[in-house]
Amino acid sequence: MQITIITLFPQVFEQVFSVSILKRAQEENKLKIKLLNLRDFGIGKHKVVDDRPYGGGAGMVLRVDVLDHAIQSARQKHGKEVAILLDPKGEPYHQKRAEFFSKFDHIILVCGHYEGVDERVRSLVDYEISIGDYILSGGEIAAMVMIDTIARLIPGVLKKAEATSFESFTKIDNLRILEYPHYTRPPKYKNRAVPKELLSGNFKKIEEYRIKKAQEITKKRRPDILRKIKN
Repeated sequence: MQITIITLFPQVFEQVFSVSILKRAQEENKLKIKLLNLRDFGIGKHKVVDDRPYGGGAGMVLRVDVLDHAIQSARQKHGKEVAILLDPKGEPYHQKRAEFFSKFDHIILVCGHYEGVDERVRSLVDYEISIGDYILSGGEIAAMVMIDTIARLIPGVLKKAEATSFESFTKIDNLRILEYPHYTRPPKYKNRAVPKELLSGNFKKIEEYRIKKAQEITKKRRPDILRKIKN
């Protein structure tokens, strides 16, 4: 898979992509990350990428012509490709979407900034995604979130395939639930002991315990996903 990021601040990604799972995925050629500096597509001597909003208002707006040139430059026109605008007005991002996007060969992420993008930019992309009901200074952090969630779903990126088979928001019995609690040594600490089921050695009992606890935690902490995310 290749992920191309269109951004005004390519330097902010360097450390994030050079450690841990994302670093290994790139070294093993399972993931290629390309950074496109939006400033390179700017207009005139000063490489202008934004302008004042029509009708007045605070902030500056990223120009549609500049972003159009950048997006068209990023498109490869072969394989399964998708362009995504990262924007607080987009549809909410969740695990189901991560699974969906992980099936693409090429993902283009467009990072907004300043006051936002010219409304006509929305016609240039395939999806608009928001990672939460809050405002960021730009789409760069949202891009990092999406790349991390997608990369770990690419076959072979995680050393153990079962690592993604049961974790928070995984689909279990046609519902997406939170992950069961984990324990490790010591078996008892400050009068709090590891549940006996996990020490039994009985794998059937362990599985039953984990599913039961996962359901209880989800019902208590996130009943909304039991109601809303059923596929």
